[in-house]
Amino acid sequence: MVAPRKQTILRGPTWIIVLVSVACLFLIVLLIHPLLSPTTACNLFPTKACRIYNYDDMRPNDFSRELSDDEIESRVVVKEMLKIHPLMTKTSKVAFLFMSPGSLPFEKLWHIFFQGHDGKFSIYVHASKEKPVHVSRYFAGRDIRSEPVGWGKFSMVEAEKRLLAHSLLDPDNQHFVLLSESCVPVRHFEFVYNYLLFTNVSFIECYIDPGPHGNGRYIHHMLPEVEEKDFRKGSQWFSLKRQHAIIVMADSLYFTKFKYHCRPNMEGGKNCYSDEHYLPTFFNMVDPGGIANWSVTYVDWSEGKWHPRSFSAQDITHHLMTYLASIDESPHITSDPQRTVLITPCMWNGSKRPCYLFARKFHPETLDKLMHLFPNSSTS
Repeated sequence: MVAPRKQTILRGPTWIIVLVSVACLFLIVLLIHPLLSPTTACNLFPTKACRIYNYDDMRPNDFSRELSDDEIESRVVVKEMLKIHPLMTKTSKVAFLFMSPGSLPFEKLWHIFFQGHDGKFSIYVHASKEKPVHVSRYFAGRDIRSEPVGWGKFSMVEAEKRLLAHSLLDPDNQHFVLLSESCVPVRHFEFVYNYLLFTNVSFIECYIDPGPHGNGRYIHHMLPEVEEKDFRKGSQWFSLKRQHAIIVMADSLYFTKFKYHCRPNMEGGKNCYSDEHYLPTFFNMVDPGGIANWSVTYVDWSEGKWHPRSFSAQDITHHLMTYLASIDESPHITSDPQRTVLITPCMWNGSKRPCYLFARKFHPETLDKLMHLFPNSSTS
């Protein structure tokens, strides 16, 4: 008869050795944890930090859903392009992109602005209705192939993208400014050149408007890629670093979403204008820290109408032009009944600076007064 096997009992000293060994192993893992790849670390230690951060690019990630293949591909492209650093050279230029129905009424004023700065700028003109008649040598031969543009229609965004495409062909163009036929400069060229080329952001106005002309324009067909919490509003008059201009050219996913789901006469009687929402929403989603949240082009919306205030000849004074050049806070007015004024301090590379380099809308009749005042009222 086989005797029953005796159980092995771990006595005190053995338990202590086991516990010390486990503790040592745990401490070793903690020490090497920072050396692990982020993905491996999160697999071993599924902490809250791993749930709220995308360790592939170390940016906040608050996605409450799984991204589609198209979204992942888009994010990869944007991520890689954001690694591109500007190549500042002696030939670096600012590209001025003019969007106009035809001839530019302030071409003579812009000629004064550009005079003496050859080699530091490029000009591109998108004329949507008729071929422009140019009076300045700087504008001659600078027209691009254009298509008709309708106010409030997606053709406005397509025209912007067309201008960017032409201007990106020149590798020396490092910053890109969109201007209309009613825009005028309020600063001298050298100030504008340095302000734009040496900034660390793109100047895209971007804010939340809870009213009918802001988030009230959002339509749920933009899901899943564009959620209402990400929807933003801003001026169409942007200025972009080359890095961001390339990202705009590469985007087709969000561009297509806005093309089909942010336009006039949508379901429910909603009128969505992509030129006011596409870029603010897009950059709020892909690089919110890379934009300034204000435009360098001044516009007066204080009258509360569909279009901003237009300046006539009697409005043009030395005081007005000096005032426009000195403003250092950018207001954004919401369209809800409260009409809340949101103020953005204009911070340039960490320091508060004047906001505006250009202004609109100016009637053509103001040209003579503006040409007389520009050399004197524009601060350098």
